[in-house]
Amino acid sequence: MQIQQIMSHDVVIASPEDTVQAAAKKMAEIDAGVLPVAEDDKLVGMITDRDIVIRAVAKGSAPGKCKVRDVMSSEVKFCYEDESVDDLARNMSTLQVKRLPVLNRQKRLVGIVSLGDLATMPKAKNPAHAALSGIARSS
Repeated sequence: MQIQQIMSHDVVIASPEDTVQAAAKKMAEIDAGVLPVAEDDKLVGMITDRDIVIRAVAKGSAPGKCKVRDVMSSEVKFCYEDESVDDLARNMSTLQVKRLPVLNRQKRLVGIVSLGDLATMPKAKNPAHAALSGIARSS
């Protein structure tokens, strides 16, 4: 099974020029803790609720003035839509991540995949257990 079969296709993105407050509002609207950050149709980072708290709020930055580019993680790990779900589970475990942006082979953002997406697979083909146990080792 390929990643494109289990990933979420409707991805809300942030711009590096968005304020942290705008990004947090988008996260609240979609009930997510992460947003891919794109500029000129290129994935340039990821921002998480933790980034907002640790890199902005805890340092006293005004959420309405601080920019996403100032707090996002610019080293982005990703996967390709045509990779196997087994490879995804292995990579998530190795990278110690709970979600990854999904790119097509032209490196355009086409979705996002999470451990939750893995967990909804039929039990007979479910690699989530291996991914979860690998990620749990680091917690």
